[in-house]
Amino acid sequence: MDGSRSYKLKSETGTVVSTRKEELIAILDHFNIQVDNPVSVLTQEMSKQFLQSKNEGDKYKFFMKATQLEQMKEDYSYIMETKERTKEQINQGEERLTELKRQCLEKEERFQSIAGLSTMKTNLEYLKHEMAWAVVNEIEKQLNAIRDNIRIGEDRAARLDRKMEEQQVRLNEAEKKYKDIQDKLEKISQETDARTPECLALKADVTARKRAYNEAEVLYNRSLNEYRALRKDDEQLCKRIEELKKSTDQSLEPERLERQKKISWLKEKVKVLQDQEGSVNQEIEQFQQAIEKDKEEHTRIKREELDVRHTLNYNQRQLKELKDSKTDRLKRFGPNVPALLEAIDDAYRRGRFTCKPVGPLGACIHLRDPELALAIESCLKGLLQAYCCHNHADERVLQALMKKFYSPGTSRPQIIVSEFRNEMYDVRHKAAYHPEFPTVLKALEIDNAVVANSLIDMRGIETVLLIKNNSVARAVMQSQKPPKNCREAFTADGDQVFEERYYSSEHTRPKFLSRDVDSEISDLENEVENKKAQISNLQQHLSALEKDIKRNEEFLRRCQLHYKELKVKIRKTISEIRELENIEEHQSVDIATLEDEAQENKIKMKMVEKNMEQHKENMEYLKSLKIEAENKYDAIKLKINQLSELADPLKDELNLADSEVDNQKRGKRHYEEKQKEHLDTLNKKRRELDMKEKELEEKMSQARQICPERIEVKKSASILDKEINRLRQKIQAEHASHGDREEIMRQYQEARETYLDLDNKVRTLKRFIKLLEEIMTHRYKTYQQFRRCLTLRCKLYFDNLLSQRAYCGKMNFDHKNETLSISVQPGEGNKAAFNDMRALSGGERSFSTVCFILSLWSIAESPFRCLDEFDVYMDMVNRRIAMDMILKMADSQRFRQFILLTPQSMSSLPSSKLIRILRMSDPERGQSTLPFRPVAQEEDEDRSRSVP
Repeated sequence: MDGSRSYKLKSETGTVVSTRKEELIAILDHFNIQVDNPVSVLTQEMSKQFLQSKNEGDKYKFFMKATQLEQMKEDYSYIMETKERTKEQINQGEERLTELKRQCLEKEERFQSIAGLSTMKTNLEYLKHEMAWAVVNEIEKQLNAIRDNIRIGEDRAARLDRKMEEQQVRLNEAEKKYKDIQDKLEKISQETDARTPECLALKADVTARKRAYNEAEVLYNRSLNEYRALRKDDEQLCKRIEELKKSTDQSLEPERLERQKKISWLKEKVKVLQDQEGSVNQEIEQFQQAIEKDKEEHTRIKREELDVRHTLNYNQRQLKELKDSKTDRLKRFGPNVPALLEAIDDAYRRGRFTCKPVGPLGACIHLRDPELALAIESCLKGLLQAYCCHNHADERVLQALMKKFYSPGTSRPQIIVSEFRNEMYDVRHKAAYHPEFPTVLKALEIDNAVVANSLIDMRGIETVLLIKNNSVARAVMQSQKPPKNCREAFTADGDQVFEERYYSSEHTRPKFLSRDVDSEISDLENEVENKKAQISNLQQHLSALEKDIKRNEEFLRRCQLHYKELKVKIRKTISEIRELENIEEHQSVDIATLEDEAQENKIKMKMVEKNMEQHKENMEYLKSLKIEAENKYDAIKLKINQLSELADPLKDELNLADSEVDNQKRGKRHYEEKQKEHLDTLNKKRRELDMKEKELEEKMSQARQICPERIEVKKSASILDKEINRLRQKIQAEHASHGDREEIMRQYQEARETYLDLDNKVRTLKRFIKLLEEIMTHRYKTYQQFRRCLTLRCKLYFDNLLSQRAYCGKMNFDHKNETLSISVQPGEGNKAAFNDMRALSGGERSFSTVCFILSLWSIAESPFRCLDEFDVYMDMVNRRIAMDMILKMADSQRFRQFILLTPQSMSSLPSSKLIRILRMSDPERGQSTLPFRPVAQEEDEDRSRSVP
C-alpha cells in the first residue's frame, strides 16, 4: 500500500516462516536461482525488446548477464577500485611515517638527555621487587598457619566421625534392646491373653472332676459298707447254723412272730433313715459348693478392693499436688520443683551456668486444644519433667543441685544436653501432614525455641499425629498406609497407635497439662469419694460374704454331724435287724433255709465285692483325672502368674531402655551438632585457605610481573614500605628540579610504538597489494579464457539449433567494444544473404529467438527455465520444430524444470508423464477483474480432481 517491498517465506501448509530478505537471498544462492536473469525467466516483452534493439551493446550486456560474466566483471572492477584506494592509503601512511620518525627522534634525544635519576630509580625498583616477594612471604606464612589449623580440624573431624559411628552403634543397640523388650512384653501379653480362656476351662474341668470323684467315692464307700455288712451277716449265719446243728431246741412260735414283726419295722426304719441320709448328703454338697463359690468371690472382691485402694491413694496424692499447684503451678511437676528452680536461679546469678537451664519442659508449653492433654502427656511422658542444659558442664552443675532435693533411690527428672539456639528447627520437609489431624508440634504453643528443638530431637513431635477418636486412629494408621512421615499417633484417651500395633493407656486423666485446676480438683474429689464409697461397698460385700461363709460352714458342720448320726442309726438298726434274724429259733428255724440264705449271702457278697472293685477302679481313675486336671490348672495358673511376674520387670526395663534410646539419640544429636559446627568452621577455614591461595597466586603473579625471579627477603613488608616511601620522596624532589623522566620515557615509548605500528601496517599493505596484483592478473586471464569458452559454446549451440530448420546464422562477439551482432539466413546454403533478425518475419524471428535462448540455456546454470509466448509469431512448422527442440532439451535435462507460456493449443504434444499441460478458461465478456482464488483452495481442488 505504501510502495515498500516485503518478503514472505511460507511452509507447505501456508504458514509464514520468515520475512527476512537475507534468508530469501541465501535460499536463492543455495539453489542457484537467478530471478533477474533473463535466461531463467524470459518474458515476451523482454524478448521483444532484446530482438528489436538496434544497439549491439545491449545484446552483449544481455549475453553477459545471462552467463553471469557481468557479475564477475563487476566483482573484478570492485576489487581493482579497492586496490587503488589501498594504494592511496599506503601513500598517506608513508607521509605520516616521515613525520612520526622525526617526532620519535626528538623524544629519543630528550630521553637520552635525562640520566641523573637512574640509580635511585634502580634502587626503587629493587625495593619494589623485595616488597612484592615480602608480601608473598607473609601470605605464605598465613597459609601455612591455616593449613595447620585445617589439618588439626580434619583430625578432629575424623575423631568426631568415629564418635558418631560409635554413638550410632550404641543407638542401634539401644533401639534393638528396646524393640526386643517391647516384643517380649507384647509376646507375654498375647500369651497371657491366650492362656486365660484355657485357665478358666481347666478350672471348670477341675471342679467337674472333683464332683465326679466325690460321687465315685460315695458309691465306693456304700459298696464297702454293704460288703462289710454282708460279711458280718455271713459270719452270723455260719455261727447260727453251727448253733442250730448242735442244738435242737426250738423256740416258741409267738416269739418268732414277734421277732419278725420287729424286723419288718426296723427295715422300714432303715429305709426312712437311708432316704434322710441321701437328702442330707445332697445338702452337704450344696453347702460345699456355696462355700467354695463364696470364697472365690471373696478373693476376687479382696483383689478388687486392693486395686481400688491403690487408685484411691494415687488420686489422693494427685489431689494434694493439684491443691498445692493452685498456689504454685510448678508443684504439679513435683513438690521440690519450686525450690529447685530457685536454686537454679541463684546458681545462674552466681555465674555457675553458661546458659540458664530451661525446665521443666511441661511448664514451658501450652495446649491449643485442652481435649488433647492426655494424648500429649502419653506421648511426652517423662519429658514433661525434663530440663535442658546448654552443655555438659551445666549438666553437672544441675545434677549437683538435684541431689539436694531428690533423695537417693528416688527418680530424678531427665536432663537433656543440647546447644541452645534462638530459632526453631525447620521441620517442614520431614514433618507429618494430615488435612484433619494436627501433629503434637502444631497442637502446642511453644514460646521458647530451646524447648521446641528439644522435644523435636528427643520425641520427634513433628511426626506424631493426634487423633481424638480411637476407631478413626486405627483406620488412619492401620487400615491404610499411614500419612507421609508419620511414625505413630495418640488418641484422646492416651492410646498409642502404630502401623501394626496398638497400646492402651494406663492413665485416664492428665496430670501436668490440665488448664482448669478447680474442675480437675472437683473431679478428683468426686472420684476419691466414689472410690471410698466403692471400697465401703466392697467391704460390706466382703463382710456379707464372710458371714455367708461362716453360716454355710455352720450348716455344713451340722449336716455332717446329722449325716454321721444317721449313719450310726442306720448301722445300729441294721445290726439290730441282723441280731434279731440271727436269734436261734429252735421250734421253727430250718437249717437248710439258713444254709440257703448263707449261700445267697455269699453270692451277694461276691457281687458287692465285684461292684466295690469296679467303684474303686473308677474312683482311682477319676482321682487320677482329678489330679491331672488340678496339675494342669496349677501349671497354667503358675504360668500366668510367672508371666505377670515377668511383665513387671520388663516394663521397668522397657522404661529404662526408652530412656537409654533417648539418651543415645541426644548424644548422637550432640555429636551431629558438634560435627556440623566443626565442619562449618572447617569449611570456613578451607574457604579462607582458597581465598588466601588465590590471593597468593595473585600476589605471586604480580611479584613475577615485577620481578620474575624470586628474591630472598629478610625485611618485613612494613619496613620495605617505609624505605620505598622515603626513596620516592627523594625521586620526587629530583623530578621537581629536572623534570619527569617517566613522562618523557612514556612519550618516547608511545611515539616509537606508534611509528613501528604504522610502519608495520604500511609494509603489510604493500605486501597485500603485490599479492593482490598477482592474483588479479591470474584471475583476469582465467576470466578471459572462461569468456572465450562460453562464447564458442554459444556459437556452436546456436549454429547447431538453426541447422535443424536448415537455417544458417552467425554470432559476432566484440569483447573489446562490448558488442554482439546476430545474423540469420533463413534460406538454403548460400542462396540467401545473412540478414539482421529485425528483417525476419515474425515466425522466423520467434524461431531464431528460441534457438538463441536454447543456446544460452546450454551454457548457463539454473534450476528452471521459463519462456513467455515464445511461439506467438511462428507458423505451424516453425512452432512444431521449436517445440520439438525445447522438449528434446528438456528430456536431456530432467533435473531442471521447464515452464512454457503460450496462447496456442498444445493438444498436438505427445502424452508423457514428464509433460503437464495447464489450460486456463476463457475470460468472461465485460469482465474487469480476474477471478483468482487462494492457492490453498486451488491445491485442494487439484488434489480432489487427481483422486480416481
